[in-house]
Amino acid sequence: MKFIGKLLIYLLVALLIVVLAFYFLLQTRWGASQVSSWITVNTDYELNFDLMDHRFSSPSHILLENVTFGRDGKPATLVAKKVDIGLSSRQITDPLHMDAITLSDGTLNLSPQTAPLPFQADRLQLNNMAFNSPNTAWDLSAQKVTGGVSPWQPEAGNVLGKNARIQMSAGSLTLNGIPANNVLIQGQLNGNEVVLNTIGADMGRGSLTGSAQRNADGSWVIDTLRLNEIRMQSDKSLLDFFAPIVTLPSLQIGRLDVTDARLQGPDWAVTDLDLSLRNLTLSKGDWQSQEGRLSMNASEFIYGSLHLFDPILNAEFSPQGIALRQFTSRWEGGMVRTSGNWLREGQALVLDDVAIAGLEYTLPENWKTLWMDPLPAWLNSVTLKKFGLSRNLVIDIDPAFPWQITSLDGYGANLRLAKDRKWGIWGGNATLNGAAATFNRVDVRRPSLALNANAATVNITDLSAFTEKGILEATATVSLLPQRQTNVSLNGRGVPLNVLQQWGWPALPIAGDGNIQLTASGSVQANVPLKPTVNGKLSAVNMDKQQVQQTMTGGVVSAVAPAQ
Repeated sequence: MKFIGKLLIYLLVALLIVVLAFYFLLQTRWGASQVSSWITVNTDYELNFDLMDHRFSSPSHILLENVTFGRDGKPATLVAKKVDIGLSSRQITDPLHMDAITLSDGTLNLSPQTAPLPFQADRLQLNNMAFNSPNTAWDLSAQKVTGGVSPWQPEAGNVLGKNARIQMSAGSLTLNGIPANNVLIQGQLNGNEVVLNTIGADMGRGSLTGSAQRNADGSWVIDTLRLNEIRMQSDKSLLDFFAPIVTLPSLQIGRLDVTDARLQGPDWAVTDLDLSLRNLTLSKGDWQSQEGRLSMNASEFIYGSLHLFDPILNAEFSPQGIALRQFTSRWEGGMVRTSGNWLREGQALVLDDVAIAGLEYTLPENWKTLWMDPLPAWLNSVTLKKFGLSRNLVIDIDPAFPWQITSLDGYGANLRLAKDRKWGIWGGNATLNGAAATFNRVDVRRPSLALNANAATVNITDLSAFTEKGILEATATVSLLPQRQTNVSLNGRGVPLNVLQQWGWPALPIAGDGNIQLTASGSVQANVPLKPTVNGKLSAVNMDKQQVQQTMTGGVVSAVAPAQ
C-alpha cells in the first residue's frame, strides 16, 4: 500500500511538472508559434501572436501580444498589439464564449464576410482601436475608438450582434462618406432596431448632438438633433444632397435645430442658416404632421439662378396643409413679402397678400419654356388674393423681341396664376403701369394695362402708352381655349406711323406722324408660329392727309390702298 501511495505521489508530481512545463512553454515565443500553427492548420482561421502572458495576480485573464487573426485567405479581421481574454467558469460548458475580450492598439475589420466569428463575449472592449465596417448599410471607418459592446454575439450579417448595449467614443469617424471628430455614441441594439440614446460629434467645424432610433424597416425617428456652426461642402446637387433622406422608408423628426450653418454645393449654397423644425414626418415622397412648425432664416440662399438675401420663413404644418405665416426676402435688388396657405386637398397654393418692391429682374432666357412646363404634382393651382407691385424693373433680353419696363407698379385681387398645373391667367383682375418701357427698341412712356379674367377669357380693358409724340390705346381679349384666339383693337393718335413696324406689322408706304387704327386677331399657342395665324386691318393717315389701308391675311399683307 505504501508503494502504491508513493507511486501516485510520483505520478502527480510528474504530471504537475509536465503541466508547469507546458504552462511556461506556452508563454514563450516557441509556445506561441505552436499554438498559432495548430489553430491555423486545424481550423478555418489564421492566428498569429508573438507571446502569451498569464499572471497569477489575474488568474482569469490571458494576454496575447502582437496578434493577427482572420479567415483563411482573407484580409486580417484583427490586428492588435494586445488582446486581453477574460475567462470564467462558463468555459467549461461553452469554451468559445468569453467573459470579456479587450482589444488594444490595433485595427478591427468587421463586415458581413467576417461574421459570424467563432467566439463571443459578455463584453467586447476596444482601447485606442481603428474600427472598419465596410460593405454594410453603415459604411463605417473610425480611428482612436474606445468603448464597449455588451454582450458581443456576432452573427452572419450582424457584426455586433442583434441585442447589445453600445458605448463608444472615437477620435475621428467617417460614416457613409460623412466625416466627424470626437464622436460619442451610447445606445443599444434590439433585434433589427438601433436605439441611439446619445449622439455627439464635431463635424464640419461645428458640432452635432441628439438622440434617434432606427426601426427594423429602415425608417428613422429623430427625437432631438442639434447642429451648431456646421460648415460643409458637397459635390452633389441639392436634390442629390438630400436624396439619402428622401429614399428612407420614413423619417420622423421630433425636434431639429440648426444654428449658424453654412452649406455649399455645385449649384446651391446657404449661409448663416438658423432653422427650427418640429413634429414632421417624411415618407414616400410625402409628409405628415400634427402641429408641426418650421422657422428658418439665413443671410443668403442660392439655388441655380435664384439668389435670395436675408430670407425669413415661418410656417405651420397640419393634416390640412401648410400655413405660411411669413415669407420675406431681399431678391434681385428688391423685396418680396407674402403669406398664405398650401392646401393638401386640391394641391392649391393660396397667397393672401403678395408685395414686390424695388425689383431689378432680368427674365431667364428660357422663361417662355418654363411658363409652358407643367408644375410639379404637389402644385395644382396658384391664387393671389391680393398683390401689390412698386418701383420694379423687369427686363427680357430675348434678341427676337427684347423689352423692359421701368418703375412697374400694380395691384390686383383674386388673380389665379395656375390651374391644372398650368401657368396662365385663369381668373381675377389686375392693373399694371410703369414710368417708361421699351418694346423691341420702341420707347414708350407711362405704359398701363388693366385686365380681368374668368374661366374662358382674359379681357384687357385698358392698354395704353405714350409714344414719342402721341398716344397708343388698345383693348384685347384672349380666349383660354387651347387655340388661344386673341383679338386686338388699337388706336394711335399723333404717333409715328412706323411705330408698329418694330412689332411685326409691315412697313407703311407713307411716313410721318398721324393716326392709326388696327384690328387684328391671331392664335397665340406654344410652339406654333404666331404670324401665319394673324388676320387684320390697318388704316393710317398722316399730317399731310395721306391715307393708306392694309389688310393682312395669314400674316401677309394682301391688299394695299394707294396713298392719297
